[in-house]
Order: sequence, then C-alpha cells, then structure tokens
Amino acid sequence: MGFTILLSPPDVGELEQQYVTAALRSGWVAPAGPDLDAFEREVAARVGRAHAVGLSSGTAALHLALVSWGVGPGDVVPVSTLTFAATVNAVRYVGAEPWLVDSEPDGGNISPVLLRQALERLHREGRRVPAVVPVDLLGKCADHDAIGAVAAEFGVRVLADAAESFGASHHGRAAGSLGDAAVLSFNGNKIMTTSGGGMLLTDDAALAAHVRKLSTQAREPVAHYEHTEVGYNYRLSNLLAALGRGQLARLDEMIGRRRALRERYRTLFAGCPGVRILGGADDADDAADNCWLTAIVVDPDVSAWTAADLGRALGAAGIESRPVWKPMHLQPVCADLDGTIDGTAERLFDTGLTLPSGSGLTDDDVALIERVVREVTGP
Repeated sequence: MGFTILLSPPDVGELEQQYVTAALRSGWVAPAGPDLDAFEREVAARVGRAHAVGLSSGTAALHLALVSWGVGPGDVVPVSTLTFAATVNAVRYVGAEPWLVDSEPDGGNISPVLLRQALERLHREGRRVPAVVPVDLLGKCADHDAIGAVAAEFGVRVLADAAESFGASHHGRAAGSLGDAAVLSFNGNKIMTTSGGGMLLTDDAALAAHVRKLSTQAREPVAHYEHTEVGYNYRLSNLLAALGRGQLARLDEMIGRRRALRERYRTLFAGCPGVRILGGADDADDAADNCWLTAIVVDPDVSAWTAADLGRALGAAGIESRPVWKPMHLQPVCADLDGTIDGTAERLFDTGLTLPSGSGLTDDDVALIERVVREVTGP
C-alpha cells in the first residue's frame, strides 16, 4: 500500500526555491559553476575540512576515494555489515574484497573490538588491507577514536562513511571531519538533500584534486580532450548544489526538529518494558546524534509486543516504518563474502524498527503516529 507518512521525505521550502531560481537565472546550468564552488566551501567550513568535492552521490565519493588510494584486486577492506548496500558495493567496484565486521550492541555501529580481531586475522593471513570503511549508523557517529587507533596500529587508512550523519559530531568533532577522508550523502531521504548528490571531504589536497579530476572523466588540463587514466561522470551539478546551499542554511533548524521528535518518541516508549531507542542512551552528550532516523529495539522476551507487530499496525494506518538495515552478511549478493560476525547486527535487524523521523512531519502526522503506537503498546 502507499504511505501517507514517510520515514524521511525531503524538507524543501521557499529558501531552496530562491537559491535554485537564482542559479537558473545566472545561466550556470552546466555541471560546474559558482554555486558548486560555494557549496563545497560552505560544507568544508561547516565540518572543519580543508577540501570538499561535490559528487553525484555518496557512493561515487566512496568509489573515487578508493580508486585514488589505489585500492584494487587482491586487497581486503573491512566494512560495517550493518549498512546500506552502497558501502559494500563501492569496495567491489574497485575489485577489492569487502570483509564484513559486526556491530556494537548499543548503537549498532561497527565494533572496534571486532575490527581489531578482523585486522589481526587478516594480518596473520598475510592479506593486504589498505583501508577500513566504518559507517555512521542512522545519524550517530561510530567510535572514531577507537577505530582510528586500531587503524593506525595496523597502518590502514580510514574512509568514514558519514552518509547518514552530517550535522552530528563525535567528542566535539564534526561528522565528515573524521578519518583520512569521509563521504556525505545528499540523497532525497537524508538529513538535507540536493535531490541526488554526495561529497568527499578530506584534508589531503592531492586526494581532493585527484577525485575532482576523476569525477569529470579524468580530462587533462589541455585545450583538446586528453585522458591518461579512466575517469567517471560523477560531478555534482551547479543547480543541485544551489539546492544544497539552501538546505545547508536550514540544516540546524531541521536537525532541531528531528531531535524534538526523538524526545517525543523517548517519552512515548518510556513506560514500555524491553524497549529502547537504538543508540539513544547518550543522545544529549557530546556524541551529538543528528537524529536522522529514530529506531527502537524491542526485546521480545520482555515486551508484550514485537517490532514487527508495531510495524504492521503503522503500515495499516498508512505510516511507513522499516527494520534497521538488513546486515550485508545476510544479503544474497554477499553470500560469498567472509567477515568477523558475532550476531549483534542480526539481532538488531530482527528486533529493531525505524520510525518516521522527517523534519517536515506535521503535528497531525505526529499525533497519528503516537495514537497508533499507543494502540499497540497500551496506555
């Protein structure tokens, strides 16, 4: 059935229209242009990075970082198993082997303990590991302090998949500033959107320059078309960057709305035995979740209802909900992959439910969601 209340639809208004209209009137309809340049500067300044490269998607950013680092066949890249397929796909694009690493139970992000176990095993086996790709799940940063320490010990780079966490921070450092490089997504369902788009963030000038070159078909800077390496058509357009600039100007406002909704969910489920907000124990401290999506975890041994029960009731009322990401090690397309798995991600998939979290939800929308939840959970 169709849903009348979605998980995280775009929240776009008059300001974004003004930015896009101005870009159209300027004549800069081609892929590059002044709004793209400004958008890159503004995002880089927001997160505290020296360089930003606007691209067609977060997946493209992952792909080009790996290409630029020379990752390829024969390499193994540990990556979060609890993630969207794009994270693993980018590793496969370059011919490397993803190594799936399980989650820590509180927030679902990659476990630094299991990451260390994975790197120890791969080191013993003589495997070449040039990079690791942790994912910030549902808007909460992974433990990048611990991840960075483990990666440094084994001499591997960190490519932080911050596609879901723009606007969040970890111990005072902004998502996107963590790791040797990081990627953002501006897909239509993200905390802010450029319709489709993404960005690479880094302090490495050479990496940024190479990614920018590759994203425009790797054309050499000469009058005729000259190419010395394989390139890609991955550049973000000036018009979409203009939309992003309008969204960026409203980002804190939109995050504030999502945080307020998170608190309403916290209150709503406070009296429900066996129910917790995924990663919600430290929302208010310096972990600074951006609350992109609020997910609950329901312990079926304690609760009188299950996550699936609530999902069915919401769906019957036209309200979209969804389990947390199905772990990649359970995906048919990854059946041939190995990893360091302890069952945590699978349990979160079985017992977790992601709830509508968009900044554009109306009071009537929220009231309907709360009514359906109370019908399932009881007074």
